[in-house]
Amino acid sequence: MTASPTIAESASASAEPTLILAIRHGETAWNREGRLQGHLNLPLNALGERQAERLGAALADEHLDAIYSSDLDRAAVTARNLAGPHGIEVRLDQRLRERAFGIHEGKLWTEIESEFPEDALRWRRRDPAFGPPGGESLEQLSERVVGVVSELAAAHAGQTIAIVAHGGVLDCLYRAATRIDLQAPRSWVLGNASVNRVLYSPQGFTLVGWNDDQHLQGLTLDDPGVPGFMPGALQTAKV
Repeated sequence: MTASPTIAESASASAEPTLILAIRHGETAWNREGRLQGHLNLPLNALGERQAERLGAALADEHLDAIYSSDLDRAAVTARNLAGPHGIEVRLDQRLRERAFGIHEGKLWTEIESEFPEDALRWRRRDPAFGPPGGESLEQLSERVVGVVSELAAAHAGQTIAIVAHGGVLDCLYRAATRIDLQAPRSWVLGNASVNRVLYSPQGFTLVGWNDDQHLQGLTLDDPGVPGFMPGALQTAKV
């Protein structure tokens, strides 16, 4: 005989979805150079600060119940620009940090190819189990991201929250919402300070809209093509 669901299970199954505004931080100097940042704490550059200001103005009239952010400055400062018009305190969570790149943090892709060719090969192939020495694998990153965002969204059933984080974090969310495998090449843009909308329910994530950057108009720059994380072509910002 099949057991009847508990009250908690029934409530979870019928919970209203949470709308998530998933936002990547504004640009940094290393974004422009194509240098891996990972857990290193880079500030926004001048363009990134302008992007964050535009973001806050664009979403000033959008209802938000909570704002969560990575504790790294580039995300936290972007989140505070978003929070200002709403009078909401940003809740920092280090679980929303970028992927840890270990010994490769601070390096250009060309340096990794030259100094660590075996790492570069596994990276280019998007080996889910490969983690740079001292860093995280794609599997570990995805498990962390899906876990923390699910937890935060479940705490706000029927509400709208913003999560300000990093390119790797948003990449994991996109894959979770579209059921795309970790090894599949990325073909979607992860623009700085763009707005991405995802629904969360107990059944998982669903994509609503991606890379809304109408508020930036001339201040956009996508990542410059590190294999496994970013598209192959550099998109130059128009300043």
